[in-house]
Amino acid sequence: MWFADPATGRETFGIGIGTLVLALNVVLLGGYTFGCHSLRHLVGGFKDQLSKAPLCQSTYACVSCLNRRHMLWAWMSLFGVMFADVYIRLCSMGVWKDVRIL
Repeated sequence: MWFADPATGRETFGIGIGTLVLALNVVLLGGYTFGCHSLRHLVGGFKDQLSKAPLCQSTYACVSCLNRRHMLWAWMSLFGVMFADVYIRLCSMGVWKDVRIL
């Protein structure tokens, strides 16, 4: 996120395509992780009656919403990690250049 100015040699803060690729990677992996079956059990699935624990019930409902598309999150995160790896590899080899947006 620090780009060197070719004229002055000074580094300035900026956002590039690589920043967006890695941020999307975090979102996709987070959606996969937080929609996991085991997380549903940890936040409320161990209770016999969720209605007696409103906090557990609301967190269980939130995780269940993500869990409905668990396989979609799995595939999207798999391809997201793959693209992020390829993008970083090609940028480090000089094949691609990380274009600065801001």
